[in-house]
Amino acid sequence: MLIIAEIYGYVCVSTREQNEDMQLIALNEIQVPKKNIFIDKQSGKDFERPQYKKLLKKLRRDDLLYIKSIDRLGRNYNEIQEQWRILTKEKGIDIVVLDMPLLDTRRGKDLMGTFLSDIVLQVLSFVAENERMNIRQRQAEGIAAAKAKGVRFGRIPKPLPENFHAVY
Repeated sequence: MLIIAEIYGYVCVSTREQNEDMQLIALNEIQVPKKNIFIDKQSGKDFERPQYKKLLKKLRRDDLLYIKSIDRLGRNYNEIQEQWRILTKEKGIDIVVLDMPLLDTRRGKDLMGTFLSDIVLQVLSFVAENERMNIRQRQAEGIAAAKAKGVRFGRIPKPLPENFHAVY
């Protein structure tokens, strides 16, 4: 019995406010079926993402997974490396990173091709995690600057009921 491989796409944006349209346009251009596109709207700091987990369960040997760029897969160096290994070695799927033609596991299945893919993956994984750290640092600096200017964060505290301490 011949099993026909499926084509999948994975899209990830860090927050609900961010727009995933550019990633979806890229996947539509290469004709990834809409039913096979999985979208997460949360941080790529780890792989505890519901749609990614659902995708992982669906993937079968010889399937093909498209992602727009490696930082859409994740932002943690070690975890990107581990997930790449799980996807390509354990599950036996191919991955194509659209923004980086060297990260196309359909090509170069020989030792040299694998070596080049591994080097590119390591460099891009480092860059993705480094960008995440830079974002966090800029965010912390922005918050500190705002606090120095007197900006208050969070809700305005409500007064406690008069009997609070007695009840507590």
